[in-house]
Amino acid sequence: MAASAALKSRCRRASYLNKLAKAEDLIEHFPHGSYIGWSGFTGVGYPKKVPTALADHVERNNLQGKLKYNLFVGASSGAETENRWARLNMIERRAPHQVGKEIAKGINNGNIKFFDKHLSMFPVDLMYGFYTKHKANNRLDVAIVEASAITEDGGIIPGASVGASPEIIQMADKIIIEVNTAAPSFEGLHDITMTDLPPRRKPYLIMAPEDRIGTPHIPVDPERVIAIVESDYPDQTTENAPEDESSRAIASNLIEFLEHEVKHGRLPVNLLPLQSGIGNIANAVIGGLAHEANFKNLKVWTEVLQDSFLDLFDSGNLDFATATSIRFSPGGFKRFYDGWENYHSKLLLRSQQVSNSPEIIRRLGVIGMNTPVEVDIYAHANSTCVMGSRMLNGLGGSADFLRSSKYSIMHTPSTRPSKTDPTGVSCIVPMCTHVDQTEHDLDVIVTEIGLADVRGMSPRERAREIIKQCAHPEYRPILQDYFDKAEFECLRKGMGHEPHLLFQTFDMHKNLQENGTMKISGWK
Repeated sequence: MAASAALKSRCRRASYLNKLAKAEDLIEHFPHGSYIGWSGFTGVGYPKKVPTALADHVERNNLQGKLKYNLFVGASSGAETENRWARLNMIERRAPHQVGKEIAKGINNGNIKFFDKHLSMFPVDLMYGFYTKHKANNRLDVAIVEASAITEDGGIIPGASVGASPEIIQMADKIIIEVNTAAPSFEGLHDITMTDLPPRRKPYLIMAPEDRIGTPHIPVDPERVIAIVESDYPDQTTENAPEDESSRAIASNLIEFLEHEVKHGRLPVNLLPLQSGIGNIANAVIGGLAHEANFKNLKVWTEVLQDSFLDLFDSGNLDFATATSIRFSPGGFKRFYDGWENYHSKLLLRSQQVSNSPEIIRRLGVIGMNTPVEVDIYAHANSTCVMGSRMLNGLGGSADFLRSSKYSIMHTPSTRPSKTDPTGVSCIVPMCTHVDQTEHDLDVIVTEIGLADVRGMSPRERAREIIKQCAHPEYRPILQDYFDKAEFECLRKGMGHEPHLLFQTFDMHKNLQENGTMKISGWK
């Protein structure tokens, strides 16, 4: 088959064009039980053509549940690929992070074996062979990696994300490259490092977010590339969750705290590198830094950039940002492409092993800000499992940042909407039903109600501060009553360091299940 002019302009290694194939002609490389790696991170930079062709093949031939794969992606992929695979019962095993109703449904009904892992650790654990240890060669069978261009020596220039692509490529026997000509080439935007294993691992010599330590492309062994597929399908992102009154109040409380830390000499006037998670609260915080705060010459060391970072660039307050993914809305991508000349010199995309490296996060003194499912009165946080059991998306990189940042901040509304209680479900609870971040890792809890700075506090001091500053007024007396009773009983027994009524601590959660509200009349 003949290559298009667009593909010829993007693929500078002529011999690769001899391997040009249609996605539907590559089915033979994916037998049942294959171990497959995809590029992609937070729904950008993922392969589209080959996964879609495989799904079409399964659907057309009624192979649901008969053609299943072990799938490894740096983080989440696109809904039209990963979600569809889940719906067609094509996923046997999945790691380390996912987003989508169908795949979450498959995980929670027991159909998909999901392994949740810190995103900084996943790529090297893959290289250690931890996830392929039952295979004879201890490797992935096939990697499908999206490229925005290919260099003369066959290296892959990724698109809007890097994720775990370098390690997936290193671990794969066969490599299929989807060259996406529907979006511009991202050449020059990446800083790629490959992974060496102990005892040959090298330090990441990064002292500032703008430091380059790698190459602008992912090196590839051309002998392992079995096919090139042209893709004309852009990343299918959605609009970002809009800010609301609650998220703006949280942002205001947090910015006031940062100003307080500058005033007392614990932060420089341009702060330290910022990390921000995904969602409307994260957007509101970054938006507040762009439009309301007076911080200048900011820098960002984070995992994912959203649209609000473009506002921060445009405000003139942000000098440089590095991440492993730029997950803009459709309008955000247009704005990014239109302003390429302004943005590209202020931005680097790295592998997730570098963007989430605890060593670098600690060295730079990053200000880490993430959103949990719930936080308890002693500052443990649950980021993954609703009611302790129902998996949402996965841990992601939140603990990578919160354990190692100079400031470890969890921001959450005090309540989340509920169909059965107009106040909502309390996000401040006596004890988290699942713990991803421990009390030892968190410094600050902030809601729209207020901010609790719990640095240097004992557990009982933390509890009083979090209940007073962060709990919703309708839940505050319930939580205070719990703490008072727990403190009295545990001190009386000589076990009062972190008091709990062990057999009543989940009564609020139990009442929600049974009566549709977390408001209880008392602690029995």
